[in-house]
Amino acid sequence: MIDADGFRPNVGIILTNRQGQVLWARRVGGQDAWQFPQGGIQENEDPEQALFRELHEEVGLTRKDVKILARTRGWLRYRLPRRLLRHGSNPLCIGQKQKWFLLQLESDDEAISLVNDGPAEFDHWRWVSYWYPLDQVVSFKRDVYRRAMKELAMAHAELETRLSRHHSQRGAGHAMGG
Repeated sequence: MIDADGFRPNVGIILTNRQGQVLWARRVGGQDAWQFPQGGIQENEDPEQALFRELHEEVGLTRKDVKILARTRGWLRYRLPRRLLRHGSNPLCIGQKQKWFLLQLESDDEAISLVNDGPAEFDHWRWVSYWYPLDQVVSFKRDVYRRAMKELAMAHAELETRLSRHHSQRGAGHAMGG
């Protein structure tokens, strides 16, 4: 499904754990290319339906494993480098237009699985700090990552504030013998 401008609709997924770190995954293929999970929106799907399908296909999680904290408002676009364009395809896809979601993992790390229904997209994953991916992602995706992460940063900061309050309250309870 490619729009009139040549952009394929897509969802991007920023998954955060209980420490506020985000899931960073290495693509299968050995180029040491790391990214957030993402995938195409199919013809009869809305972005949220695509989010949950892609979340399961790429990292094995279901709706019950996560909570949606925030989503980007409009479409964020990036163009593919000329070398990645498939010139024989009609219509020609020149890039992706994405809706991004910030999710909190509600399950344990063991729920994450890279081998699911289809061929694996990733061969390794790890937790990293929120802004770490900006300097690590392939250059043609860097601007869309920056825009998505900036738009979702407030929701992530609110999560970190709740997490630190929760930890300090638990620590205070222990200090008082509770």
